[in-house]
Amino acid sequence: MSYLPIEQYKKAWIFRHKDMPVSEEDLAQIKPLSEARAEQVWSQQISKHCNHPGLFGSEDWANKNQIWLETANWQQTWESDDPALPGLLADHLQWDDQTVVWFCYSSEHVIETRWDVFRRNWKNFLFFDDGPLLIGRKRKQVAQFHQTGNYRIGNRP
Repeated sequence: MSYLPIEQYKKAWIFRHKDMPVSEEDLAQIKPLSEARAEQVWSQQISKHCNHPGLFGSEDWANKNQIWLETANWQQTWESDDPALPGLLADHLQWDDQTVVWFCYSSEHVIETRWDVFRRNWKNFLFFDDGPLLIGRKRKQVAQFHQTGNYRIGNRP
């Protein structure tokens, strides 16, 4: 099985938070990957050498300065009532609504959804902000979010 039912996902509370509820339609499109599938996506798309963003080494593309173009703040927008993505992020990720995206917290914790669903619910995904990467299937653009309240955008190899 590639996906876990959202009811079995240990961190599903981030999508059921009383202050940021996710619609049932969007919730049906938020698909936590099984541990085996998450590890497969992580090793193919992120790293074969480490299992968490805090452990990236010199051989990992996400640890190479030339990948990253700009850094900006996400936390101010997250704390506001505005549901829109932070400007730089929205400008960089010009994906069509149906693009499959993965929000990669670690090698065992990856969520798959569509770009339109992520855009509407991005604040929920960022309840955990210790370095997760947002990547799109067959897309080079990438974003990484940090606990400092900053994110960076770039283009992966």
